[in-house]
Amino acid sequence: MPEKMMEGIKYQDVVQQFIEMSHTVGCEVIEAKADDDINELIQKAYPDAKVLASNVEGIKADLNPDTVAKAQDLNGTDVGIIQGDIAVAENGCVWVPQTMKERVVCFISENLVILVQRDKIVNNMHEAYKKIHMTDYGYGCFISGPSKTADIEQALVMGAQAARGVTVIIM
Repeated sequence: MPEKMMEGIKYQDVVQQFIEMSHTVGCEVIEAKADDDINELIQKAYPDAKVLASNVEGIKADLNPDTVAKAQDLNGTDVGIIQGDIAVAENGCVWVPQTMKERVVCFISENLVILVQRDKIVNNMHEAYKKIHMTDYGYGCFISGPSKTADIEQALVMGAQAARGVTVIIM
């Protein structure tokens, strides 16, 4: 039987579509300019943050998920800063491969900053899946805005299981 080809939706401006969908799912988006200091953008977005955690080169952080003794040492992180690999315009999600020893930084941080290269934004999930390459850790996940849960009474709670806020910085 021949394989059924699905192309998925295409957008004229994938960056603008990604921004719009990210806002829809509760995410903040910052479009960095070439001369912007990413550390300054993070500090402006989270001026009250006391503990930052990241293993991203060039990011100033108090904790490094590669060098902490155990995952629990990341508890109390105000802002986790991670590198996203692929962003999807269709639904505002970002593929985050595990590039750190302790992946809990993605979920235990009160707020999460995901750095994404502008040229890594794709139209749809079909395109995203074609580009995914697993790291040596063998783990990755799509993150779409802050953690959300709702009950039968339709009460939406943000940040119940993971980050209360997510900011994507498009570089």
